[in-house]
Amino acid sequence: MLRAEAEELFLQNVPLMRKDSGQNTKIVATVGPSCRKPEQLLALVEAGVDVFRLNFSHGSHAEHLEVIRHIETINRDYHIHIGILADLQGPKLRIGQIENDALELAPGDVITLVNEEVIGTREKIYMSYEQFAQDCEVGERILMDDGKLEFEVIATNKIDTVRLRCLHGGILSSNKGVNLPDTHIQLPSLTEKDLRDLDFILSQPSINWIALSFVRRREDVDDLRRRIEARRHRAKVMAKIEKPEAVRNIRSIVKAANGIMIARGDLAIEMPMERLPILQKEIIQLCMQFSRPVIVATQMMDSMIKNPSPTRAEITDVANAVLDGADAVMLSGETAVGAHPTLVVRAMTRIIEEAERHYWPQIEVRRPKAVTHASTFQNDVICFNACRVAEEIGAKGIVGLTVSGYSAFKMSSYRPKARIFIFSDQHHILNSLNLLWGVQCFYYDRDAGTDETIQDCNEILKNAGIVTSGDILINTASMPLQKRARTNMLKVSVVE
Repeated sequence: MLRAEAEELFLQNVPLMRKDSGQNTKIVATVGPSCRKPEQLLALVEAGVDVFRLNFSHGSHAEHLEVIRHIETINRDYHIHIGILADLQGPKLRIGQIENDALELAPGDVITLVNEEVIGTREKIYMSYEQFAQDCEVGERILMDDGKLEFEVIATNKIDTVRLRCLHGGILSSNKGVNLPDTHIQLPSLTEKDLRDLDFILSQPSINWIALSFVRRREDVDDLRRRIEARRHRAKVMAKIEKPEAVRNIRSIVKAANGIMIARGDLAIEMPMERLPILQKEIIQLCMQFSRPVIVATQMMDSMIKNPSPTRAEITDVANAVLDGADAVMLSGETAVGAHPTLVVRAMTRIIEEAERHYWPQIEVRRPKAVTHASTFQNDVICFNACRVAEEIGAKGIVGLTVSGYSAFKMSSYRPKARIFIFSDQHHILNSLNLLWGVQCFYYDRDAGTDETIQDCNEILKNAGIVTSGDILINTASMPLQKRARTNMLKVSVVE
């Protein structure tokens, strides 16, 4: 192709703000009061953020809309592909107001939960779950305030009143969360608030992922997907694993969802805490086998909400998530309300880069394989063998052309040593794929033949300084390109 055309494509595609470090594990940052302004969001992107999370447990629709517009502007002005994850609150259970905002409880004390809104005292405390008395049983554990207070059900009238005996006491204040690790609850996965939030989310085409909280079974995921498809939105479903029931149904949930978030906050409260590290590893491995991106979330750098540097335990936690094979690690309060949001992202980036230097020796046994009876078997074989060939011949990268993003999910799940460069004419797809491990996205919409398109893509990477003359690339595509079908071609090329 002509040099002038290549230069123009280069200017349209190259991320202009960020150093190309080759980092594979992505960073998800939650937006809040500490980082909602355009210049603050821009600073986080420069520091290493790949996806912004909008937490619908907080903030108004107007505030979220303002942030969405800022992210759209950043993507447009700097020709990058930052994704947007909308996180629904879900059926979060809480108590109501407490008199004087403090009720001191000691082991053996008895309190009563009711479903009428009252100012809480030892005699009566409001609980937001109306069917609680019907669903709970004597002997079940009840946890409050992130597990700081523990109770046992000693009586229920199966209508509207439950009596609890305190097992581990403390100060109970207003609006604290309630966890029911032993109770089979009947609440739908989408509350009335979630449905209002979802209506707003589906009015925003730029939102790429929707996180469903407190998933218990695959039907929860299917319900959300039907609602998304009914509105003809292209958002993908991220299932949050934070309930024991979800762990029991994990395989079917992973297969039903487009991605998984290991929400360790509630998960570690409702499951025995010592199980959390192994569960994290097992869920990540399962996600890799089914080519689903997986986010590790909650308290990764929690001390940096106030402090300018992380604890040694947090450094190790982030590094271990990388070594486990997570697609992304997530920051919550650290960026949303923390004092040092940009420092947090920079620190996380440094930890990721160091951990990734030691990643591949232990990944081989966990790589997925193409399933022979699957309808996508041929496509999957091309994707996995592109990764394998890249390693055997020392290729610098694997270049893919995609319409749906499917090939990117497959190649990313293989965790190749070669980098993954994905080209598409679909901005929404590229923004969605920015969450995936090792995937770097480029916009390309030129209508050309296969050979010329491959040459264009290789030239764009060369002009970006990502590859140099003599580097080997593995190119994958669908032939003929105009049919926009599944990937069916693999070509080894040398950068001129």
